[in-house]
Amino acid sequence: MAVPISQAMTVAKYAIGNSIKGVKRYPLVMMLEPLFQCNLNCVGCGKIQYPREILEKRMPKEDAWAAIEECGAPMVSIAGGEPLIHPEMPEMIQGFIDRKKYIYMCTNAQILLKKIDLYKPNKFFSFGIHLDGVEEVHDKSVNKLGAHKIAVEAIEEAVKRGFRVTTNTTIFNNADPELVRKHFDETMALGVEGMMISPGFPYEKAASQDIFLERKKTVELFRKILSNPDPKWVFNHSPSFLAFLKGEQEYECTPWGNPCYSIFGWQKPCYLINDGYVKTYKELLECIDQYKLGHNGTRPECKDCMLHSGYEPSAVCDIFGSFGGMMRAAKHMRNFKKRA
Repeated sequence: MAVPISQAMTVAKYAIGNSIKGVKRYPLVMMLEPLFQCNLNCVGCGKIQYPREILEKRMPKEDAWAAIEECGAPMVSIAGGEPLIHPEMPEMIQGFIDRKKYIYMCTNAQILLKKIDLYKPNKFFSFGIHLDGVEEVHDKSVNKLGAHKIAVEAIEEAVKRGFRVTTNTTIFNNADPELVRKHFDETMALGVEGMMISPGFPYEKAASQDIFLERKKTVELFRKILSNPDPKWVFNHSPSFLAFLKGEQEYECTPWGNPCYSIFGWQKPCYLINDGYVKTYKELLECIDQYKLGHNGTRPECKDCMLHSGYEPSAVCDIFGSFGGMMRAAKHMRNFKKRA
């Protein structure tokens, strides 16, 4: 199963429309953090170290709807924290569906089987389930023995019920390329729609600081992981972003492409770097330039970053922003399939 044609067409129409209008900065995905509390303690996470009074906060569903209407993005990625803990999540999801927004709810799936009856399959809604690798790798990454088995059982049940299901895998510097490829085989065999992959971002508050990738190492690792890909592998990424991960395409960061709205407001300057918050999306756009983000900027956090939140929007804007971008994407797609 591939991404629904309706979703691909919606995103393409939105991006091309902005390009025709001369709009240079527009959001593709709103990253929503309606809570920070989680039921796991992953080694690479920088979101769960808040004091108890913050972890107990929950974003009202009305605030989430107002944020998507304010920024206008066609897609929403709901993270946190663990979204399934949020008591208003089913109603929040339905509100996004009513607004015809495509939703990826990022979950570790540890309580999905207990909550799944609260949701209904819909073309606008997908469970984005966190799987960091084969069983032993994933369980170590999330600090919970048996977490992989629980997540796999949840994936199988969700697929059986007709839900759209994708996975999200973070790659760290200790990754074994062959085990990652084995993970891809196992994941696709579960019947998922596609897989998302990303190098880990060095969150300052993450429990482990020696697992994050330098840019050169990222390129070397992803070249090994994605060389001679199995034809059965389906990635929920543009071919241009996958080429970027392998060092075959250069992009600068598009920090406004995936803006983050949380219980505190709009996070500046981007989803990954927290320099405080502003009240409106307009204020966020107005302050971004002063930060000089990206590989050629001045922020040390940006030096090795190659995450999808900053560079997938760059790839999408390139593809739909010009004929040359479309041709580059077609070339990357041919090269990827040729190696399969």
